Amino acid sequence: MPDVEHGTPGERGPLPYQEPVGPARAEPIRVLVVDDHALFRRGLEIVLAQEEDIQVVGEAGDGAEAVEKAADLLPDIVLMDVRMPRRGGIEACTSIKEVAPSAKIIMLTISDEEADLYEAIKAGATGYLLKEISTDEVATAIRAVADGQSQISPSMASKLLTEFKSMIQRTDERRLLPAPKLTDRELEVLKLVATGMNNRDIAKQLFISENTVKNHVRNILEKLQLHSRMEAVVYAMREKILEIR
Repeated sequence: MPDVEHGTPGERGPLPYQEPVGPARAEPIRVLVVDDHALFRRGLEIVLAQEEDIQVVGEAGDGAEAVEKAADLLPDIVLMDVRMPRRGGIEACTSIKEVAPSAKIIMLTISDEEADLYEAIKAGATGYLLKEISTDEVATAIRAVADGQSQISPSMASKLLTEFKSMIQRTDERRLLPAPKLTDRELEVLKLVATGMNNRDIAKQLFISENTVKNHVRNILEKLQLHSRMEAVVYAMREKILEIR
């Protein structure tokens, strides 16, 4: 695959585990490739064209175009970047699930931020892979997700495990302390964070500025003595500060 700005698949494997490929499929897995770099899209298409059981049926350059293409093409798998202009991949996830309910979404990105992983999963993504993976492993991940598995790059899974261990320890240390009181607006912001919304979408939803949202999130983390948006949501659910249905 060409070496492009976003980075190229490397040598580290993304899969926590691998299972033998099952019987030959009656129809190839139909894939929609979404990335704002045309060279990277073309590289993926060339690589995947060598796989007899995978067919690239379309491509898109941003999340908005991805939603349109998904509605028209009804792919089995959407292979999509996180950070793109106009509309990012995480924002597009929910809309794609609405217009193409059977499509499964794999985020393929350079972003190794836990917040992006959490928001992608909340938005409906089934896989989250870093672009350091090898080209062969992209095809393997597509097959695995098509067969109903979830795929997360090992480094991201490791970060999640470390984060959850830290959360459990900090929660245990504070268990005897009274839960900090959040304002109604802070609870409202926290609930929207829990749905996977980013600051811009929360601002639109609540008719406030994005900077105000950032201030609310910072205040929430300070009050709860936490370090990330994901940790704030998990803590709030555990302490019954917030019920998410």
